[in-house]
Amino acid sequence: MSQEKEIFELTEVTVRFAGDSGDGMQLTGSQFSDTTALFGNDLNTLPDYPAEIRAPAGTTYGVSGFQLHFSSQESYTPGDHPDVLVAMNPAALKVNLKDLKPGATIIINSDSFDSKNLQLSGYKENPLENDSLSNYRTYVVPITNLTSNALKDTSLGLKEVIRCKNFFALGLMYWLFSRELNATLDWIREKFAKKPEIARANELALKAGYNYGEHNEIFTTRYEIKPAQLPKGVYRNVAGNEATAMGFVAASLLSDLPLFLGSYPITPASEIMQYLSTYKNYGVKTLQAEDEIAGIASAIGASYGGNLAITTTSGPGLALKTEAMGLAVMTELPLVIVDVQRGGPSTGLPTKTEQADLLQAIFGRNGESPIPVIAAYSPSDCFYTAIEACRIALKYMTPVLMLTDGYIANGAEPWKLPEIEELPKIEVKHRTEVEGFMPYLRDENLARPWAVPGTPGLEHRIGGLEKANITGTVSYDSDNHDLMCKLRDKKVKGIQKDIPDAEIRGDKDADILVLGWGGTFGAISEAVRRVRTSGLKVAQVHLKHINPFPANLGEVLNSYKHILIPEINLGQLAKVIKSEYSVKVNQFNLMRGLPFKAHDIENKIREILGGENGK
Repeated sequence: MSQEKEIFELTEVTVRFAGDSGDGMQLTGSQFSDTTALFGNDLNTLPDYPAEIRAPAGTTYGVSGFQLHFSSQESYTPGDHPDVLVAMNPAALKVNLKDLKPGATIIINSDSFDSKNLQLSGYKENPLENDSLSNYRTYVVPITNLTSNALKDTSLGLKEVIRCKNFFALGLMYWLFSRELNATLDWIREKFAKKPEIARANELALKAGYNYGEHNEIFTTRYEIKPAQLPKGVYRNVAGNEATAMGFVAASLLSDLPLFLGSYPITPASEIMQYLSTYKNYGVKTLQAEDEIAGIASAIGASYGGNLAITTTSGPGLALKTEAMGLAVMTELPLVIVDVQRGGPSTGLPTKTEQADLLQAIFGRNGESPIPVIAAYSPSDCFYTAIEACRIALKYMTPVLMLTDGYIANGAEPWKLPEIEELPKIEVKHRTEVEGFMPYLRDENLARPWAVPGTPGLEHRIGGLEKANITGTVSYDSDNHDLMCKLRDKKVKGIQKDIPDAEIRGDKDADILVLGWGGTFGAISEAVRRVRTSGLKVAQVHLKHINPFPANLGEVLNSYKHILIPEINLGQLAKVIKSEYSVKVNQFNLMRGLPFKAHDIENKIREILGGENGK
């Protein structure tokens, strides 16, 4: 008979699953996240893929991790330091041990701590047999063997049985944090509907892990984190790439335009194309092109044909697309280019996050090629940013660059589903009147008419050579070129009147303003919250529109004694801000392939204010 388990109530906890890239840690983390979202906790996730997907099993550079921070209060980040680590092998323990909180809980798959794996991970001694883990609450669990015993009556081979060990670990974590199994059981049955023996095995492993926690006497406590008090509505767990795809589908419905995506698969943007390919019932067309240039060129052609056209990529792909982006600027066609930023330069760190494409987005084309730039700040915000990018592109007849990053693209959070009726319509003006038509005769927004090919009487030339103002004929006139460059620039700058002012969060009378953009939002928000809770005054502004900036940004910046700009680059926004507004800024730059930790920014704020207590 098992002893009664004590339940402790917590307000928040950070959990990290870690193992080989083939151990199913991303799946395990995703299922735990979905179940936690259904329970009603606010949450943020950080999938951390190995730098080498095909790294030899058992090596440190092949470790895959998934971190989840869930809370009964509002959550901004995936957590600074894990409270709980599930380590499936020695390499996972070695890589992640340094990040844990003092006294953290570690659940270790002891079956993997053999001489071979210890050697591959660089351990000279078995950490389970010395006192190196004495500062942690360590549970040594033979997960592999327990999984094998639970599945001994199945017809699966040894390899297939061992692959189920992640579900054993997941079941144990469900017990530890008082989670229900039902959602994951339903997922298993649906996922493996055509493979009933695999489905049964994973079910058995999941339940075995849960029961192990319930009946084994090494676990004397479990934890409960009550649901968060979120605004009423229907919620689902959503990752940034999925939200981006759904945002484009929504924009297609709001504009009543067929959606076309032409893209080349590239990490970490490929999922957007994968998600959009499932929306054929909404008339979505997707083309997997043979290279980056073909992808954007097909999208430009689709735009010329009257479609809402999208192309997606990451930093290296954006570099390849630049000539075609210039063509989109020249032809003044609506197009949205999504850049899911990753670590660079060159191939760089495909699975790791970064913010280093900002200058490329604003300036990285030949000639004067002004393009509006907007940046999503969270997984769910990707939905609204995608719609906004489409709105600007269609209203102003211009390509638009939408920036996300690997962190928010792969990370997830609860998202309150909007009603499509509540989203503002996107008005589209396809030119149909023949009388007075000129290809570059602009409206009040300096947008040229969008004449769909095949419309009688609206024939016009298009291409990469400079166009004459109004008529659109090829022109080599120097004054005309000067005029067209300035008109295109004026059009983009004019978008400023159509975007919201910079919103100040926190204390308007503070001495310091923390200015951010993109995926740093969560870490900055949490750092600002912590500093304000301690009694110090801090203000925060987070930019969605970067080219052009909000109209009031200069006034806001000049209202503060100190400006701090944290970025996962060498100071790209800081460079633009200093150039545009001639203000002094404090830079905080880290490029570790990971999002900022809130405490890093918190410490920087306190340092600028004069130390720990801001004096």
